[in-house]
Amino acid sequence: MKQKTQTDRTGPPLCHAARPHPECRTHASPPLGNTRARRIGSAFEQHALTFLQRQRMALIARNVVYRGGEIDLVMEDASGTLIFVEVRARAKRQHGGAAASISGIKQQRLVRTALQYLASRSGAAPACRFDVIAFEAGRLVWLRDAFRADDA
Repeated sequence: MKQKTQTDRTGPPLCHAARPHPECRTHASPPLGNTRARRIGSAFEQHALTFLQRQRMALIARNVVYRGGEIDLVMEDASGTLIFVEVRARAKRQHGGAAASISGIKQQRLVRTALQYLASRSGAAPACRFDVIAFEAGRLVWLRDAFRADDA
């Protein structure tokens, strides 16, 4: 069962604060999907965010959506590397669990969305990587550099 995240309307505008990209939805957009699923997904996403902030990462954007894809969290580490984070949760490990649910097609969507996000920012593109925070039966598993853009 896929968990969909809920947008947080209380925070500052996080996606392209200076000049919104026409294809990017931010916190002002109406939430998608089932209300219960959004609540559950939002809780897992918040837990992942808290965990990453304890790892000394700064939140850059949350729920960045472009046509064809969404990035749950965009973080920055102390070296300036941008980390695109996909948060997945599964109650049971059947069908490979949360981490295995990120198919090649999902990876391609994440890469495409990340490229659109980077293109909308001014300046040179920083070093980037794709991490996955997977909740396997309630246990947080952090997969650093889970896949690469040239793999997807």
